[in-house]
Amino acid sequence: MKLKKKDIFFETLENMADTIVQAADYFAQNITSLRDNVDNFAAVMKKYENQCDTYTHTVIKELNKTFITPLERDDIMDLITSMDDVMDGLEASASRFYMYNLLDADEYIVQFAEILRQSAYEIQKAVHLLSQKKLLAIREYTIRLNDLENQGDEVLRICTKNLFETVTDPIELIKRKELYERLETTTDKCEDVANMLESIIMRNS
Repeated sequence: MKLKKKDIFFETLENMADTIVQAADYFAQNITSLRDNVDNFAAVMKKYENQCDTYTHTVIKELNKTFITPLERDDIMDLITSMDDVMDGLEASASRFYMYNLLDADEYIVQFAEILRQSAYEIQKAVHLLSQKKLLAIREYTIRLNDLENQGDEVLRICTKNLFETVTDPIELIKRKELYERLETTTDKCEDVANMLESIIMRNS
């Protein structure tokens, strides 16, 4: 029996989610060993980001030529864009290590990396459920994404306070503060994905 071909939109959304997981895993696994490979670290993350851009362009192209779509056209576009924002945030954070020559990830950066890694997996699970039309089951993962974003807020609060208490070099302070804030903003982008999924659930349940 011939298997039914997966819808191009769901397939591309799943590919995007899978790539975000790969990128977040790579980010978390390599963040503490940048002294010998910061150039490669930034380059690999850029490749992941380029791949996600390709998926976004695929969705735009398909939306322009497809009359009937499995979800509202705006929902598909907003979801792929919000997921692309997560990947952009990961890549932008990785590039800061290279540009600022930040080779030692402190405990707060490690915590952010783990929050983002967990968030990526929640996004992946939710998006794969979306393809299966298991909309109400997605809520478990959107709630988890909201919780992880709250954890990111707390880490930013603690690490910013510690930064101003312990770092006296103004250049180092500026570099660390900008990186912390960029990482926390990326957790916000993960929550944006959760909010977009919630909107889809409401409109389609």
